[in-house]
Amino acid sequence: MMTLTQKILATHAGKDSVKSGELIVASLDRVLANDITAPVAIEEFLRLPNAKPYHKDKVTLVMDHFAPNKDIKAAEHCKKCREFAREHSLTHFYEGGEMGIEHALLPEKGLVTGGDVVIGADSHTCTYGGLGAFSTGVGSTDMAAGMATGKAWFRVPSAIKVVLTGKLRGSASGKDVVLTLIGKIGVDGALYKSIEYVGEGVKSLSIYDRLTICNMAIEAGVKNGIFEVDDIALKYLKSVGAKEPKIYKADADAEYDEVIEIDLSKIVPVVAFPHLPENVHEVSSIDKIRIDQAVIGSCTNGWLSDLEAAAKVMKGKKVAAGVRCIVYPSTPKIFAEALDKGYIKTFLECGAIISPPTCGPCLGGHMGVLAKGERAIATTNRNFVGRMGHPESEVYLASPATAAASAIAGYIVGSE
Repeated sequence: MMTLTQKILATHAGKDSVKSGELIVASLDRVLANDITAPVAIEEFLRLPNAKPYHKDKVTLVMDHFAPNKDIKAAEHCKKCREFAREHSLTHFYEGGEMGIEHALLPEKGLVTGGDVVIGADSHTCTYGGLGAFSTGVGSTDMAAGMATGKAWFRVPSAIKVVLTGKLRGSASGKDVVLTLIGKIGVDGALYKSIEYVGEGVKSLSIYDRLTICNMAIEAGVKNGIFEVDDIALKYLKSVGAKEPKIYKADADAEYDEVIEIDLSKIVPVVAFPHLPENVHEVSSIDKIRIDQAVIGSCTNGWLSDLEAAAKVMKGKKVAAGVRCIVYPSTPKIFAEALDKGYIKTFLECGAIISPPTCGPCLGGHMGVLAKGERAIATTNRNFVGRMGHPESEVYLASPATAAASAIAGYIVGSE
C-alpha cells in the first residue's frame, strides 16, 4: 500500500516497504549545491575527519545564484567552490559559459533520471519530480553529510493525489496549473507531504509543464512533487542521454491524505498577487495594475517553450514606456536555441534586456533588483516580501505569456 514516492524511498533505503512517518536512511543518486549554499556545506564537510566526496561524479556544484559574480563576496564564494571541485576532481562543476540555472541544467545534462533520489541545498530541487525522481531540498549541513556519505535521512512523507483530466487550452500553461493548485490548498496545504500527479490529463502536459509544476510544489510546503515516468518522460530522458530510469508506480490501494481533481480544460491564466504564491487571481478579473518591470526566465519558466510563448506575444511589438523587461534563458543551450529560432532577436527588437543564465533577478540578488515602491510581474516562483529587492516592492507571479503581454501593455493583462 505504498505511494510512488514511498516505493522509491523504500528501494533506496534497502527495505521492502516503508510507511508514512517512518524515519529512514536512503542512498543518494546525486547531491547538489550552488554558490550560496555550497560554501556553507563545504565548511561543514571539512569538519569531518578525513572527509572525501562519496562519488566524484555525483556531487554537483553549479555557480548560478550570484554569478556572474556580482561582488567580491560572490567571487570568494565561487572561488571556494572552484577550489573544492578541483581538489576532489568533481566531474560536475559548472560556472561561466558552462553554467546554467541548476534546476534546468541538471535535466538538460541528463544528470537526473526516473527513480533517482536527489537532494539539493536549494528548495526548488523538487523540480526533478517532473522526471519521476524523488528530489527535495535540504540544508547545507545535510548537504555536507550527503557529500561525504552518499546518504541522507528522511521522514517518509504521506501524500496528496492530484488527478488531472482534460487538456490545457488557449494560453494556459503548467505555471497556471500549479498556481491554481497552490491557490486552492494554500502555501502550507501540503506541508511535508508528497504531491503525486496522475490521471489522463498528464499525457497532455509537456515535460516542461511537469518540471514547472514540480518546481513550484515547494510553494505548497511539500517534501516533493512527482509524476510517474511515461512515454513523454522516456522520450525526454533518452534525448538528453540520461541513464535508464527505474519506473515505479503507486500501489492501487496506496493511502492518500487527500485526493484533488483538476480539469485542465478549465484552467485559465492566473496571477499570484503579493506576498504569497497562494494569493491567486484570474487575469481576466484584474483591473489595470501598472508594472515597472517584467521578468521572463528562472528555473521555473526559462525553458525554450517558455521563451517561445513569450516571443509569440511580443513579436512586432514594443515594451511599454517606463517598463524594464528582462529575459534570461535557463541554460546556454536554451539561449543558443532561442537565438537560432529568432526569439532573442524578437526580444531585442521589442526593447527587452537579455541576461545570461542566472538566478539573480529571482532572489533580488542582481540583474534586476527592485527599488522601493516598484512592482514587477515575473515568471519566477516566489513573491515574498522583499523577494526581488526592496521590502516595499511587489512581485506578481505569472506565466511567460502573461508576463510578456503585461510588459507590452505596461500593466498586468492576459495574452488573449
